[in-house]
Amino acid sequence: MCKGLASLPTCCLERAKELKARLGSILQKANWNLSSCKIGQNKPTLEECLRWKQSFEKLLSSKYGLCAFTAFLVSEFSEENIAFYFACEDYRSTKSTGKLSAKAHKIYDEFIGSDAPREINIDHETRDITRANMLELSSSCFDLAQHKIYMLMAKDCYPRFLRSPAYRDLVCQAKPSAKATKQQEKKA
Repeated sequence: MCKGLASLPTCCLERAKELKARLGSILQKANWNLSSCKIGQNKPTLEECLRWKQSFEKLLSSKYGLCAFTAFLVSEFSEENIAFYFACEDYRSTKSTGKLSAKAHKIYDEFIGSDAPREINIDHETRDITRANMLELSSSCFDLAQHKIYMLMAKDCYPRFLRSPAYRDLVCQAKPSAKATKQQEKKA
C-alpha cells in the first residue's frame, strides 16, 4: 500500500512540512488577533498610528503597533518571523551563561532546525553559519539569522502591513490625542 515518505517527490515533502507548520501555529494561536492584545483599554491615538509609518523601528517600539503588526503576520501565516526576532532579543539579553545553552537549543529547534515547527525563511548559508555557531555558543550566535529576518520584515512585511486594510482600519478608528484635539481647537 504505502511505500512511505521516502517515495514522495521532494516538493510534496516540502509542501507537507509547510502545511504542518502552518497548522501548528494556527492551533497554537487560533484566537490571536488584534482584539486579543492585552494592553488595557487604551487604543492607539491617531498620532501613534501615523508614527508607525515613519519607520519599522517606531512600529516595533509601540506596544500596540507591535501587537497590530504581529496580528497582521498571523493573518499572513508568517508570525514565526517576529517570534524568532524577539526570541533572539531575549537570548542576547540573557545574563546567566547556564541558561544560554537551553535557550539557544530551544530557538534552534523551534525556528532553524530541519524539523522546526516554526521554521523561518533563511538561505542555506545563513542556516549553516547558525548551525556552526551552535557548536560554540555566544550571545551573538543568532545575529546573522536575526538580521536576515529583520530585513525581511522591514523590506517586505512592514510595507504590506502599512497598505493592509487592518492598518487603514486602525487609522480610521483612532481618535486624535487630547493634546492634538486641544491644539486643533486653539487654531479654530
